[in-house]
Amino acid sequence: MESLDFILGGIMKPYLQRVADVKIITSNMVNNNLINHENEIQNDHIAFRTLKYNNLGIKSLEKIFLYFGYSKKDFFDFKSKKLNAYWYSPPSKKYPRIFISELRIRELSPLNYNIIKKYLSKVTRDPVEDLDLNNLNEVVSFFQKPLWQLPTYKDYKKLLKESEYSAWVIYNRYYLNHYTMSIHMLNKKNNLEEFNSFLEGIGIKLNSSGGKIKESKDGLLRQSSTVSKLIPATFSCGTTANIPGSYVEFAERLILPQFKNIPKNKITSIHRREGFEAGNADKIFESTYTSQTRKKL
Repeated sequence: MESLDFILGGIMKPYLQRVADVKIITSNMVNNNLINHENEIQNDHIAFRTLKYNNLGIKSLEKIFLYFGYSKKDFFDFKSKKLNAYWYSPPSKKYPRIFISELRIRELSPLNYNIIKKYLSKVTRDPVEDLDLNNLNEVVSFFQKPLWQLPTYKDYKKLLKESEYSAWVIYNRYYLNHYTMSIHMLNKKNNLEEFNSFLEGIGIKLNSSGGKIKESKDGLLRQSSTVSKLIPATFSCGTTANIPGSYVEFAERLILPQFKNIPKNKITSIHRREGFEAGNADKIFESTYTSQTRKKL
């Protein structure tokens, strides 16, 4: 499993450098004795956004994770956002789940479909097929690789009006969208009510779409997320603008009813809610949307 450690570490490194909220949150968790060291935080899952087009999308990106032992699980259809998604379970509990989504670009207006096609049509082969998956440095580099040309600011703004998801991907490509802290694993403030209060107390803005806590129908999967900070972006036309980057998510997986009488010190991940919830994820997507990024703390 050393290969997977290397790849996941390589994916996380630029994300941690770009998403300032991670450092702010983890350092405050240490200072407030929620953890002794940031390595104690368990990564529930990481997520990627893609575009469904010929040689790209889920069917391409998933090959990397399937090769390294992940198993494909449930399918999700986000109708209003025109998205497909799958989640993938890890080969060992020490690794995070993977969540990959894709925009069904053919469902966009002809104008925006053709804008995206203009960039993606230059990718004539499945880029993962050209990877040597045993070359770990090559695999890590792939996630920061410019698979298509940067968009013009004009094209970015047109996409933004119809699908903020499409605008995010056309600029950021396969850059890691978010990583997720397992809140239920903490010794203190291990529920989202307390942890969200802690976050807001240190100046972190939370995604309020659907409420700051998104809860599954069975009440056993609860999720919150930060709002993406705006980052400086330079477009192919030379224009610079601040656009949404990546964000941090927080998950609380409750104990399944059939295991409620098991002693606390005997509880493991197999006793807790597994998988994902479409209703939760639908609102978590909006952590990069202007409806959230423009809101005051």
